[in-house]
Amino acid sequence: MTPSVSVVRAAEGETLNVLGVAVRFLCRAGDTHHAWSLMENVIPTNAGPPPHQHPWDEAYFVIAGEVEFQIGERRERVRAGDFIYAPGGAMHAFHGVSQVAARMLIFDVPAHAEAFFRELHREVTEVPRDLAKLPAIGARHGLLFASRSE
Repeated sequence: MTPSVSVVRAAEGETLNVLGVAVRFLCRAGDTHHAWSLMENVIPTNAGPPPHQHPWDEAYFVIAGEVEFQIGERRERVRAGDFIYAPGGAMHAFHGVSQVAARMLIFDVPAHAEAFFRELHREVTEVPRDLAKLPAIGARHGLLFASRSE
């Protein structure tokens, strides 16, 4: 059996709104037998996920703008050309900090984020009103969100 080749052109690819971040799928879980997936994020200033953890690894490469990460107790501001790795199990969060929206690639191994992002896109349509739904949605997909006191 010949492996299938996937090509996503610049103006193509499904894009979801996830907590105010545009998430465009470049390589889906199904394309790699769930081995990994790749997404492009467009992150407006102050937008991004709250602190959370999950068992899969994620790697981030900033294409444009600046993004502030918190991984465990460590804070890092990364900009275009910078790379950051968050191992599975690490509590982490990020948000855009540049005046214009940042662009970043996210690589997850093994692929797990796609179904979670789809559910967030459907169920969390108004922030902050719908944020109370995050813990239950996360639990269904193996994610744990930090409590407000953490």
